[in-house]
Parts: sequence; C-alpha cells; structure tokens
Amino acid sequence: MGTTVYPLLTSVLHDDNEWETPSTFNPAHFLDKQGRFVNRDAFMPFSAGRRACPGEGLARMELFLFFTSLLQRFRFTPPPGVTEEELDLTPAVGFTLNPSLHQLCAVSHV
Repeated sequence: MGTTVYPLLTSVLHDDNEWETPSTFNPAHFLDKQGRFVNRDAFMPFSAGRRACPGEGLARMELFLFFTSLLQRFRFTPPPGVTEEELDLTPAVGFTLNPSLHQLCAVSHV
C-alpha cells in the first residue's frame, strides 16, 4: 500500500515487439502493406487512463490542420549540399525525447 508507480511510456514506444524499428523515426510504422493508415494501440503520445491529456482532441485537430496546410503549400528538402540520408534523426535525450535541430528548405509549390 502507498506505493507510487510512474509508468514510462517510452517502454511501449520503444518496444521491438510492437515496432519494426523502435529507435528510429519511421512513419511507415503507421501504414499497412497497401500504404493505408493504421491506428496503433502502442502509440500513446497523450498518455492513457486517468492521467491522459484532457486536451488531446484539440491538440490532434490543431496538429492535423497545421501540418496539412504546410504540406499542401510546401515541399521540405534538406539544404543544398546535404542529402536526406545525411540528416541525423536521432532525438535529443532528456526527460522527454525532443527532435534535434535541423535546417530545411521549404519550397513553395503553390
């Protein structure tokens, strides 16, 4: 009794039983063999249960609108002289995993 439990969601987000390449950024984790979106139960960016983020619905809607508007208007490429393979997608490790800083070119195609 009285034991405090701190669930670490990184354990499921980095589980090699759930993800093909758990330690790398891989959008294909959310696609089936036909390239259609698959909702993965192991993906819990807003936590779960009683401690789940109450703003999850709003955040998902805002992120969808933000990124779709960007992707409709721009094509993102590495800066001149850098290939996509040379981009380091390793997250910065801390209390949370944060993406490392990158320089990208946003090329308008509208």
